[in-house]
Amino acid sequence: MALTSIFSSLLSFILISNLLVSAKSSPSSQDIKIQEQDRDPFVGFNIGTDVTTLLPPPQLVKFLQTQKINHVRLYDADPDLLKALSNTKIRVVISVPNNQLLAIGSSNTTAASWIGRNVVAYYPETLITAISVGDEVLTTVPSSAPLLLPAIESLYNALVASNLHARIKVSTPHAASIMLQTFPPSQAYFNQTWRSVMEPLLRFLSRTGSPLMMNLYPYYVYMQNRGAVPLDNCLFKPLTPAKEMVDPNTLLHYTNVLDAMVDAAYVSMKNLNVSDVAVLVTETGWPSGGDSKEPYATVDNADTYNSNLIKHVFERTGTPLRPEVTPSVYIYELFNEDKRAPPVSEASWGMFYGNSTPVYLLHVSGSGTFLANDTTNQTYCVAVDEDGVDVKTLQAALDWACGPGRANCSEIQPGESCYQPNDVKGHASFAFNSYYQKEGRGYGSCDFKGVAMITTTDPSHGSCIFPGSKKVGNRTQTVVNSTQVAGSEAFSRSLSRGFCVSIMILVTCILLPFW
Repeated sequence: MALTSIFSSLLSFILISNLLVSAKSSPSSQDIKIQEQDRDPFVGFNIGTDVTTLLPPPQLVKFLQTQKINHVRLYDADPDLLKALSNTKIRVVISVPNNQLLAIGSSNTTAASWIGRNVVAYYPETLITAISVGDEVLTTVPSSAPLLLPAIESLYNALVASNLHARIKVSTPHAASIMLQTFPPSQAYFNQTWRSVMEPLLRFLSRTGSPLMMNLYPYYVYMQNRGAVPLDNCLFKPLTPAKEMVDPNTLLHYTNVLDAMVDAAYVSMKNLNVSDVAVLVTETGWPSGGDSKEPYATVDNADTYNSNLIKHVFERTGTPLRPEVTPSVYIYELFNEDKRAPPVSEASWGMFYGNSTPVYLLHVSGSGTFLANDTTNQTYCVAVDEDGVDVKTLQAALDWACGPGRANCSEIQPGESCYQPNDVKGHASFAFNSYYQKEGRGYGSCDFKGVAMITTTDPSHGSCIFPGSKKVGNRTQTVVNSTQVAGSEAFSRSLSRGFCVSIMILVTCILLPFW
């Protein structure tokens, strides 16, 4: 017994000692959590601001939270938006515009001032995770190429001085055109014109643990190689083995163009003796509209590409060359930038209009904690969740829905199950949804002069069961019938491994003249 007691005491002492040593030498639990989240593949969104009616920063951030968007990339470091993002847990990539490269690349003092003004002033309340320095500098403003690495290093040194270099990465996004002979991927290499820039840049990325940022667009691959590259390969559509692209040198099979582009980047880096830098896809997407010369810029193709892209990322299957590493992606883009110059497609990459009205419905069903109750075939129409909505317009829309619209508004009468909350917004949401379900959830049946939106989140609460819901009411203990949505159910399977996409899935609403 005595021997056993001594052994137990000794074991306890060793365990406690190890824990104390570990606690001193390990990063904080918050740091570990942040690092682990960064390692998980994610889908984020680029937020461009060339929009006529963009939401004000507080409403924009509220919209991001409503849509469960947890990663965004900005093309600048807008102070109002960075302030609004504080204490939200939304992870942000900020950017140095191309026109600021000269000042930052020429002066360490300017770089330090930029970090102090745009990073230190907001971090850690605002979770800035990376800085993208310039955008496609080598291919769009090649005259600034000599300033690119000096600017990156100056900003990194300023982060070191603020002890933030381990938490915030610094890199620069490249166009796919810096690579040549991208298929088969095994033959890809960086354009030799930029070797003097790429070699030291890759060494910097390797040394600092930063990613190679790439803007990769299968849409442009298809438009430039029609006939050679099948559309289905670009859209992540299921392929028979005969239609898969095969790299003759590695015999690896590619089921989609994006994976081939990512692997081309890995091979290009390897040709410069760098193999430990991850690829981060900072831009990818598909336009939903175009002119006569852009016949494949359609809502259906944009929906298909982005829906399948999201599923592909969360399936965590990696790429054929690097199956153990799944690149994270930022979809281009969150909002249609309607002020963009032609062609038409330039203003049609967004999944939402600037006022937050959705452009199209994503065919992604969630699983796990984020969208556990969402399905692509179950949608509802509710009042827009914005503080600035005109109450008179909302009331007029409610009156129309319950009157000429012939929606069933009996449940929002005094004493009924959906009377509470007794306010215009709550009653309007029920009435809008009643009308929407009655009309078969057709396009145009959920707008009400812009004060309504479609969502897959069931708005039922307590004993108040909204039409179309599959929830069981407390009073009747019966399941409310659900009107079926017309259209394909091909995309209704859940994402694997319990992951789900960080957005609320919405559909296009066409203006409805309700009076």
